[in-house]
Amino acid sequence: MIETAADIPHLAFDEIDSTNAEALRRARDGERGPVWITAERQTAGRGRRGRAWTSAPGNLFASLLLSDPAPIPEASQISFVAALAVHDSVRAVAPALAPRLALKWPNDLLCGGKKLAGILVEGETRHGLVVVVGIGVNCAHHPDDTLYPATDLAAEGAAASPAAVFLALAGAMRARLAEWDRSRGFASIRDAWLARGPVPGTPLVVRFEGTETAGRFETIDTHGNLLITGDEGVQKIAAGDVFPLHRPDALPSNRHDA
Repeated sequence: MIETAADIPHLAFDEIDSTNAEALRRARDGERGPVWITAERQTAGRGRRGRAWTSAPGNLFASLLLSDPAPIPEASQISFVAALAVHDSVRAVAPALAPRLALKWPNDLLCGGKKLAGILVEGETRHGLVVVVGIGVNCAHHPDDTLYPATDLAAEGAAASPAAVFLALAGAMRARLAEWDRSRGFASIRDAWLARGPVPGTPLVVRFEGTETAGRFETIDTHGNLLITGDEGVQKIAAGDVFPLHRPDALPSNRHDA
């Protein structure tokens, strides 16, 4: 079914393999977007680094296809744009949860320290740059066997349908993309993300391709890299999975703790 969401075409499916996969197929066939693709159920949903994404009916599965959203070196910043839009939308449909919401680098939404929503950004340059922003929000269900503890809106006492969340998301994404302005407004996006991200000095560990780096959160830099202070001083991290560190006493002191 073709509808519109915040003045952007919206293709709604009952079932599909993956909304991101469908968006990429359409891009390869010449679709330039913007266009939203949603599904009530995915049969082959995926998360970051090729992980399976549990796709039970009752949750939101949405992808936004964009063409040339920013110069290629800055295009990855869209992860932070999307994260803010997801945060905005959940606050809109479940305002009572606002004090418990936080962003986890690079683009997960947490509620009470548990993952409520995730984002997968994929891009191709076959016909110019196209970017697909895949968003999954746990509305009625959440998986139990995950690397990071998960939750859903219903479990947190907030009843919100996927349709309601999507309606809020479409409007929030439109507003945040305008604020980002093809990366020219990233300073504003970065400030907004930091206001919703971890407190400076928060102990954490970053895992990437078999390696593990522990440190205290400092900030994200002007390119979106994570900066942490560990045994080797301040380190810049471009990719990885972030987890809370349960033994912060093992880390060096941080200037923000003084």
